[in-house]
Amino acid sequence: MRGGGTESPRKTQPSSRTRSNLLSVVKDLKDRLKSRRSFTPPLEGVAFEYGFNTNTLDSWATYWLEKYNFTERENFLNQYPHYKTNIQGLNIHFIRVTPKVPAGKQLVPMLLLHGWPGSVREFYEAIPHLTAVSEDRDFVLELIIPSLPGYGHSEASVRPGLNPLSIAVIFRNLMQRLGFQKYYIQGGDWGSLITSNMATLFPKEVLGYHTNLIFLLTPTVTFFELLGSIYPPLVVDRQLADRMYPQSEVYSFMLEESGYMHIQATKPDTVGISLLDSPSGLMAYILEKFSTWTRKEHRSKVDGGLEFRFTKDQLIDNLMMYWTTRSITTSMRLYSECFNKKYMALKMDEIPTKVPTWTIQGKNELGYLPPWLIKLKYPNLVKDNPIDDGGHFLALELPQVFSEDVLNAVQAFRQWHKSSSIKTDL
Repeated sequence: MRGGGTESPRKTQPSSRTRSNLLSVVKDLKDRLKSRRSFTPPLEGVAFEYGFNTNTLDSWATYWLEKYNFTERENFLNQYPHYKTNIQGLNIHFIRVTPKVPAGKQLVPMLLLHGWPGSVREFYEAIPHLTAVSEDRDFVLELIIPSLPGYGHSEASVRPGLNPLSIAVIFRNLMQRLGFQKYYIQGGDWGSLITSNMATLFPKEVLGYHTNLIFLLTPTVTFFELLGSIYPPLVVDRQLADRMYPQSEVYSFMLEESGYMHIQATKPDTVGISLLDSPSGLMAYILEKFSTWTRKEHRSKVDGGLEFRFTKDQLIDNLMMYWTTRSITTSMRLYSECFNKKYMALKMDEIPTKVPTWTIQGKNELGYLPPWLIKLKYPNLVKDNPIDDGGHFLALELPQVFSEDVLNAVQAFRQWHKSSSIKTDL
């Protein structure tokens, strides 16, 4: 089912002026990398425990300067169609991938949302899997992959108040603009929270909600998490108990890894100044997250385990999304817009949401919730899939596993609607 829109999205085309600007940005970037000051040496015997190991950082900065092929990577990033459209006064960037559909297959839309410090780049390896035609499925996915407001090529707000709920409305309106009255949604990190809000606000439009990060901040969930610390089987299956307990280890890790969150929720503009000015600083700040959020034990590796699943080009592609658009400060402001009294008072996590839901929880994700607690918010939880691999950046780390899970979820959502007495099909 498709609806109308008041403004047609425009496809972004590189003009000679844009090309000139990009060349200027690349030259400036290289100049800054060349003139970088010597980094403070790491302490003896320290890997990533104090943050990004500067011995390793120097090799990454040199790679970015001398071996990262800017033209080749630009062509890679432009392999899919990019668009912009104005939604509620903001120019919103998105990728739209519409595969060719053979007879007998239905094309169905899915919105994919990234988080911080990721970008639309996270989904590139998954796109071919997600849009593949299969004899085992009667549908093919059409993908809408936007940059969050203030991230990448999406315009940032000039006033306070653009919180996850407001962004949910923006992306609902984007889907309406593109003609989709009903659609599926998927998100991780901030994308998870925003798509969750979409499911809560627009249950008659969202056909199914898939997430690879389920995180609920409610008194009830907190109570049972604490209760389980006394006897874990009260809360979680024994074979999964190590994902939640002992809580001393869980909270210790979260305290060690969440300092960035407090900074960005209180003073994002201050730290943003240095990250906007120094590509080496931006690299250290962002890539540190791709180390420890992929595997906790990477803290004890001198190279941070960064190339355990990712390549240098993949991770620098993501950095380029922030550097070339000067969006690091505006991206971090989302933390301030969320972690405040005004937004938290909405208590969105306490509103039951009946949209059919599917969760995949990586072994190395930052947190875990058992299905029965998830159902307090999402009573129509179709499936929870606790896999024995994968970390926070699941689509980039394990694109095939991620994609198969998304496709299985959509297939289950379609079956759920067929068996429902409510007519919700496309």
